[in-house]
Amino acid sequence: MPVFEGASAYNVMMELIDSHCHLDVAAFDADRQAVLGRARKHAVVGMVVPGIQASGWKALQALCNDEAGLYPALGLHPVFLEQHQPADLPLLEAELATQRPVAIGEIGLDFHVDGLDHERQQQLFEAQLVIASAAGLPVILHVRKAHDQVLATLRRVRVRGGICHAYNGSLQQASQYSDLGFRFGFGGMLTFERSTRLRALARGLPLEAMVLETDAPDMTVFQHHGERNSPEYLPYCLAALAAVRDEAPEEVARVTTANVREVLSLDRI
Repeated sequence: MPVFEGASAYNVMMELIDSHCHLDVAAFDADRQAVLGRARKHAVVGMVVPGIQASGWKALQALCNDEAGLYPALGLHPVFLEQHQPADLPLLEAELATQRPVAIGEIGLDFHVDGLDHERQQQLFEAQLVIASAAGLPVILHVRKAHDQVLATLRRVRVRGGICHAYNGSLQQASQYSDLGFRFGFGGMLTFERSTRLRALARGLPLEAMVLETDAPDMTVFQHHGERNSPEYLPYCLAALAAVRDEAPEEVARVTTANVREVLSLDRI
């Protein structure tokens, strides 16, 4: 295992997995290989790369096929609702006939962004849940200001659990997600001292329910505020989570990495 020397004063042997990283997008076109090299140097041995639009699925899968430790997910992101076409859903089913992503995602409901039709989002979300259920795949959720609606949908269309990316709901809602087989992603926002509500949430959840993520190139860490986010910054997220919970970074790394492997069945690949 690699030696991590980075976000804080400790140097320990550990393995980290970034459970949510858009390494396939254009923001990384100029230096993708360098980013991968630096991330691996900082103990990030795996990255889950969720899909956003159908037009990007082929390149995403090619990237993951070419690079060890990269795991693809395929999905239609709710924020890009206007870019999705009716043919994208049957195309997703066709992709699953020949490919085996680790999850369907990034999918969900976003009631925070103005102008996104709620009914169309709901239809798209449910359709992708049905596909995930039929394929026996977990899902990676994007949820903003819609946790009750998403939970109600998940009770109606059962899937094999998954990850609530950038979790921002309540502890009560988290308990309901947990009952449905979900883990909770925490990343760069945890490194900001002003994120008091999020930090309280990170203390209140059991470590066995949590995974680390960057959401690179978005939602960067405090230490690189105003810059492009990167999977190489995942150790900062680890350090923040360990500090907030007053737990050993080695243990937080071990458990969160095991959680990603389990919920997405990465060890079976």
